[in-house]
Amino acid sequence: MSAQGLHTLSVLVEDKPGVLTRVAGLFAARGFNIDSLAVGPTEEPGLSRMTIVVNVEKKPLEQVTKQLNRLINVIKVLEHEPAEAVERELALIKVRAEGDARARVLEICEVFRVRVLDVTHRTITIEGTGTPEKLEALTELLRDFGIVELARTGRVALARGDRGIRERTGRRLAAGGEGTSEWTSGGV
Repeated sequence: MSAQGLHTLSVLVEDKPGVLTRVAGLFAARGFNIDSLAVGPTEEPGLSRMTIVVNVEKKPLEQVTKQLNRLINVIKVLEHEPAEAVERELALIKVRAEGDARARVLEICEVFRVRVLDVTHRTITIEGTGTPEKLEALTELLRDFGIVELARTGRVALARGDRGIRERTGRRLAAGGEGTSEWTSGGV
Protein backbone atom coordinates (compact mmCIF):
# COMPACT_ATOMS: atom_id res chain seq x y z
CA MET A 1 0.00 0.00 0.00
CA SER A 2 1.39 3.39 -1.00
CA ALA A 3 1.48 6.28 1.44
CA GLN A 4 1.73 8.77 -1.42
CA GLY A 5 -0.28 11.92 -0.99
CA LEU A 6 -0.05 15.66 -0.63
CA HIS A 7 2.27 16.84 2.11
CA THR A 8 2.55 20.46 3.23
CA LEU A 9 5.89 21.60 4.62
CA SER A 10 6.79 24.91 6.23
CA VAL A 11 10.47 25.69 5.89
CA LEU A 12 11.93 28.60 7.87
CA VAL A 13 15.04 29.92 6.10
CA GLU A 14 17.43 32.82 6.16
CA ASP A 15 16.45 35.44 3.60
CA LYS A 16 19.55 35.16 1.41
CA PRO A 17 20.17 34.83 -2.33
CA GLY A 18 20.17 31.26 -3.63
CA VAL A 19 18.30 29.64 -0.73
CA LEU A 20 15.14 29.06 -2.79
CA THR A 21 17.17 27.50 -5.59
CA ARG A 22 18.95 25.11 -3.22
CA VAL A 23 15.72 24.07 -1.49
CA ALA A 24 13.83 23.50 -4.77
CA GLY A 25 16.88 21.70 -6.15
CA LEU A 26 16.68 19.04 -3.43
CA PHE A 27 13.19 18.12 -4.59
CA ALA A 28 14.14 18.24 -8.28
CA ALA A 29 17.21 16.05 -7.71
CA ARG A 30 14.90 13.26 -6.47
CA GLY A 31 12.43 13.76 -9.32
CA PHE A 32 9.69 15.22 -7.10
CA ASN A 33 7.40 17.79 -8.61
CA ILE A 34 6.51 20.65 -6.28
CA ASP A 35 2.74 21.12 -6.54
CA SER A 36 2.79 24.48 -4.81
CA LEU A 37 5.51 26.82 -3.54
CA ALA A 38 4.87 30.07 -1.69
CA VAL A 39 7.67 32.16 -0.20
CA GLY A 40 7.48 35.37 1.81
CA PRO A 41 8.86 37.29 4.75
CA THR A 42 8.09 36.34 8.34
CA GLU A 43 7.52 38.31 11.53
CA GLU A 44 11.28 38.30 12.07
CA PRO A 45 13.44 40.45 9.74
CA GLY A 46 15.99 38.41 7.80
CA LEU A 47 13.87 35.23 7.77
CA SER A 48 11.54 33.87 5.10
CA ARG A 49 8.97 31.11 5.24
CA MET A 50 8.53 28.65 2.39
CA THR A 51 5.35 26.63 2.16
CA ILE A 52 5.98 23.64 -0.08
CA VAL A 53 3.31 21.17 -1.18
CA VAL A 54 4.52 17.91 -2.73
CA ASN A 55 2.81 14.67 -3.72
CA VAL A 56 5.22 11.98 -2.53
CA GLU A 57 5.45 8.94 -0.30
CA LYS A 58 6.41 9.52 3.35
CA LYS A 59 9.74 7.67 3.27
CA PRO A 60 11.31 9.67 0.41
CA LEU A 61 9.89 12.86 1.95
CA GLU A 62 11.70 12.06 5.19
CA GLN A 63 14.97 11.71 3.27
CA VAL A 64 14.49 15.07 1.52
CA THR A 65 13.64 16.65 4.87
CA LYS A 66 16.89 15.37 6.36
CA GLN A 67 18.78 16.87 3.43
CA LEU A 68 16.92 20.17 3.86
CA ASN A 69 18.05 20.31 7.46
CA ARG A 70 21.67 20.00 6.36
CA LEU A 71 21.45 23.21 4.34
CA ILE A 72 23.17 25.99 6.29
CA ASN A 73 20.41 28.56 5.61
CA VAL A 74 17.53 26.29 6.71
CA ILE A 75 16.47 26.96 10.29
CA LYS A 76 13.42 24.71 10.73
CA VAL A 77 11.30 22.27 8.73
CA LEU A 78 7.79 21.33 9.81
CA GLU A 79 5.29 19.02 8.11
CA HIS A 80 1.69 20.08 8.67
CA GLU A 81 -1.00 17.51 9.32
CA PRO A 82 -4.20 18.71 7.56
CA ALA A 83 -6.36 18.71 10.70
CA GLU A 84 -3.68 20.56 12.67
CA ALA A 85 -3.11 23.44 10.23
CA VAL A 86 -4.86 26.42 8.73
CA GLU A 87 -4.25 26.42 4.97
CA ARG A 88 -5.25 29.10 2.48
CA GLU A 89 -4.66 30.16 -1.12
CA LEU A 90 -5.41 33.27 -3.12
CA ALA A 91 -6.78 33.14 -6.66
CA LEU A 92 -7.34 35.91 -9.17
CA ILE A 93 -9.76 34.82 -11.90
CA LYS A 94 -10.83 36.77 -14.96
CA VAL A 95 -14.01 35.23 -16.35
CA ARG A 96 -16.21 36.04 -19.34
CA ALA A 97 -19.43 37.66 -18.16
CA GLU A 98 -21.60 39.15 -20.90
CA GLY A 99 -25.36 39.48 -20.89
CA ASP A 100 -27.20 36.99 -18.68
CA ALA A 101 -23.93 35.32 -17.69
CA ARG A 102 -22.91 38.43 -15.71
CA ALA A 103 -25.69 37.98 -13.14
CA ARG A 104 -24.91 34.27 -12.79
CA VAL A 105 -21.19 34.95 -12.28
CA LEU A 106 -21.99 37.60 -9.65
CA GLU A 107 -24.31 35.13 -7.91
CA ILE A 108 -21.49 32.56 -7.74
CA CYS A 109 -19.22 35.29 -6.35
CA GLU A 110 -21.72 35.97 -3.58
CA VAL A 111 -22.13 32.29 -2.70
CA PHE A 112 -18.35 31.80 -2.50
CA ARG A 113 -17.83 35.14 -0.72
CA VAL A 114 -15.26 36.36 -3.21
CA ARG A 115 -14.52 39.97 -4.11
CA VAL A 116 -15.08 41.56 -7.49
CA LEU A 117 -11.95 43.55 -8.38
CA ASP A 118 -12.58 44.68 -11.95
CA VAL A 119 -15.53 44.80 -14.31
CA THR A 120 -15.45 45.43 -18.05
CA HIS A 121 -18.15 45.04 -20.69
CA ARG A 122 -16.99 41.47 -21.34
CA THR A 123 -15.27 40.22 -18.18
CA ILE A 124 -15.28 40.21 -14.38
CA THR A 125 -12.07 39.77 -12.40
CA ILE A 126 -12.49 38.28 -8.94
CA GLU A 127 -10.33 37.58 -5.92
CA GLY A 128 -10.97 34.42 -3.97
CA THR A 129 -9.28 33.24 -0.82
CA GLY A 130 -9.81 30.02 1.03
CA THR A 131 -8.88 26.39 1.15
CA PRO A 132 -7.50 24.83 -2.01
CA GLU A 133 -10.70 22.77 -2.25
CA LYS A 134 -12.89 25.89 -2.15
CA LEU A 135 -10.88 27.54 -4.92
CA GLU A 136 -11.02 24.36 -7.03
CA ALA A 137 -14.82 24.29 -6.68
CA LEU A 138 -15.07 27.99 -7.59
CA THR A 139 -12.81 27.53 -10.61
CA GLU A 140 -14.82 24.55 -11.85
CA LEU A 141 -18.08 26.54 -11.71
CA LEU A 142 -16.53 29.50 -13.51
CA ARG A 143 -15.08 27.31 -16.29
CA ASP A 144 -18.58 27.05 -17.79
CA PHE A 145 -18.50 30.79 -18.51
CA GLY A 146 -14.97 30.79 -19.92
CA ILE A 147 -11.94 31.64 -17.84
CA VAL A 148 -9.82 34.22 -19.63
CA GLU A 149 -6.99 34.21 -17.12
CA LEU A 150 -6.19 32.56 -13.78
CA ALA A 151 -3.42 33.09 -11.22
CA ARG A 152 -3.12 31.22 -7.91
CA THR A 153 -0.61 31.89 -5.18
CA GLY A 154 -0.13 28.37 -3.96
CA ARG A 155 -0.85 27.22 -0.46
CA VAL A 156 0.30 28.94 2.72
CA ALA A 157 -0.13 27.24 6.07
CA LEU A 158 0.24 27.85 9.79
CA ALA A 159 -0.09 25.24 12.50
CA ARG A 160 -3.11 25.64 14.76
CA GLY A 161 -2.56 26.59 18.38
CA ASP A 162 -0.48 29.06 20.37
CA ARG A 163 3.03 28.12 19.31
CA GLY A 164 5.02 29.36 16.32
CA ILE A 165 7.15 27.29 13.95
CA ARG A 166 10.29 27.63 16.09
CA GLU A 167 8.44 26.20 19.12
CA ARG A 168 6.87 23.26 17.30
CA THR A 169 7.99 19.69 16.98
CA GLY A 170 7.94 18.24 13.49
CA ARG A 171 6.27 14.90 12.75
CA ARG A 172 8.18 12.30 10.82
CA LEU A 173 8.36 8.55 10.42
CA ALA A 174 10.88 6.60 12.42
CA ALA A 175 12.46 3.50 10.83
CA GLY A 176 9.90 1.09 12.28
CA GLY A 177 6.81 3.28 12.56
CA GLU A 178 5.60 6.68 13.56
CA GLY A 179 7.32 8.98 15.99
CA THR A 180 7.95 12.61 16.61
CA SER A 181 11.13 14.55 16.69
CA GLU A 182 12.23 18.07 15.98
CA TRP A 183 13.58 18.97 12.57
CA THR A 184 16.09 21.74 12.97
CA SER A 185 19.18 22.66 11.07
CA GLY A 186 22.59 22.42 12.62
CA GLY A 187 23.65 25.48 10.60
CA VAL A 188 21.92 28.19 12.61
